[in-house]
Amino acid sequence: MKLVMVGCSHHRTPVELRERLAFNNDQAIQAMNSLSQLYPGTEAVLLSTCNRVELYAACADDEVKIPNPAELAKFIADFHQLEPDVLLKHLVQFDNREAVQHLFAVAASLDSMIVGEAQIIAQVKQAYELARNAEQTGPITHAVFQHASYVAKRVASETSIQRRRISIPSVAVSEVAAEFFERFDDKQITLIGAGEMGEETLRYLLEAGAKKVTIVNRSTQRATELAQKLAGKVVPWEFLTEQLQEADMVVSTTGASQPIVDMVMFQALWRKRRQRTMLILDLAVPRDFVSEIGDIDDVYLYTVDDLQKVCDRNRALREQEWPKAKRIIDEETDRFMNDLRHRSTGPVIQRLREQAEAIKEAELTRLMGRLQNKGLDEAAREEIKIAMERIVNKLLHPPLQSLREQDHPEQHATLIDALKRLFQLRE
Repeated sequence: MKLVMVGCSHHRTPVELRERLAFNNDQAIQAMNSLSQLYPGTEAVLLSTCNRVELYAACADDEVKIPNPAELAKFIADFHQLEPDVLLKHLVQFDNREAVQHLFAVAASLDSMIVGEAQIIAQVKQAYELARNAEQTGPITHAVFQHASYVAKRVASETSIQRRRISIPSVAVSEVAAEFFERFDDKQITLIGAGEMGEETLRYLLEAGAKKVTIVNRSTQRATELAQKLAGKVVPWEFLTEQLQEADMVVSTTGASQPIVDMVMFQALWRKRRQRTMLILDLAVPRDFVSEIGDIDDVYLYTVDDLQKVCDRNRALREQEWPKAKRIIDEETDRFMNDLRHRSTGPVIQRLREQAEAIKEAELTRLMGRLQNKGLDEAAREEIKIAMERIVNKLLHPPLQSLREQDHPEQHATLIDALKRLFQLRE
């Protein structure tokens, strides 16, 4: 087996260069097709996300030449019309076991910018499916990418590394709001602001079951675009006070330089409000609601600082799970490499046994022909056959046992090569 990976990621490559190296789906297919033309017999999968670009090349046949890391780096540079030297200081490269281990870590989100984020496994699967549909995969890439999905599932189910939310919007909805409300589908929710933070929060609210969401934004057009993209009813900015009077929960995410709701405004609307609890998640920096509002009975005001403490705590808990996840990856890497070695050993053992069996049968035929007139009975003939079978098995047992028990990849490959040479095994 040969497997090589060359790539760059957020760890050591600036975003400006990652943007230049990125592949859309059409480009990825074009690149993999070009690579297979340059190196016939090479399997390829290209993973391109906002945080990484990684090209995997593989082949099950040791006789087939696949590109080495330097050639892969030059291929990527040429595709994007960049000088190879520009890439070299940013690229990382792995082969065989290290490449397998790296892919498993990527799929399980241990190599992500945010450890434990769940999006990466979907991106890994999409990259593999794209290559498979383009007929650029083969036995090695099939095996390693399918096993990567299994490893990611193990890490997700056997550790809590993905269960702790660490973004402000996710913590606001899943940990703070969920403590106040048993359900969201019957709650009146007002979302103030329609930017990135507002959109991300709305996604989490919808996942949690929210049905009655009103979007209030200074730009009605932007609010309408967000509502059409996800969900929600749009209300003009001038009706903000009325919306606050009716809301069970408020999420505020504007970019205003001053608070949009002061104490005087809030007390006025509070007097007109039906007596019930209000949860305010102020995710804006600077804050949209003055802090004194949180002192009012039945008003629960959380700011970014409050939520950031929860994020930091969850991040620390995720990091505590990292060693457990790493052990799973190491264990599965060893298992995968052992399985591959056994698969590669099988054909060699079969050819050796077939060759030995052919020699034994030829010699038995010759011997029985010479002994035909010596008066041997059938029992004696059977004893001769059994004896020759035992001799063959005893001669083959030591080298085959050594081959099966050798775990070190390089020594295992050396033994296979030696076996082929010593017994002159043909493909």
